Amino acid sequence: MTPTAWSDLPNAKHIDRILDDLKKNTDRWSATRNAAMNDEWADAWNAAWNAARNAARTAARDAAWNAARDAARDDAWYAARNAILALIAYDDCIYLLDEKPEHVQMLGLLGNQQALLLYPACLALQNKSVTFG
Repeated sequence: MTPTAWSDLPNAKHIDRILDDLKKNTDRWSATRNAAMNDEWADAWNAAWNAARNAARTAARDAAWNAARDAARDDAWYAARNAILALIAYDDCIYLLDEKPEHVQMLGLLGNQQALLLYPACLALQNKSVTFG
């Protein structure tokens, strides 16, 4: 595999997994981001976003975001960007991508910042129908 700016990160293969799935399933990623974002989610999500952004390694984050933007635009890109940010900022959050989406959603509602950012990715990667509330 070609080295990337995030190749040395603990979650590099999972970032690559997200980018690959995003390219193949852009519509699904778009739908998950739209469904996950409602008023209840937005306030907590903003706090999680800011905390993760401050913790993220800038060069890796920017390179991975550019790769996601090249793979898809609009809402799909935002869903992937959030997941990539969480994977770069929090080395121990990968388990959430394989959890049942309703568990990730519940963790997010309880204030888990990683779950807030990874919920749409969890739905997209598991090809689950999208519901909220």
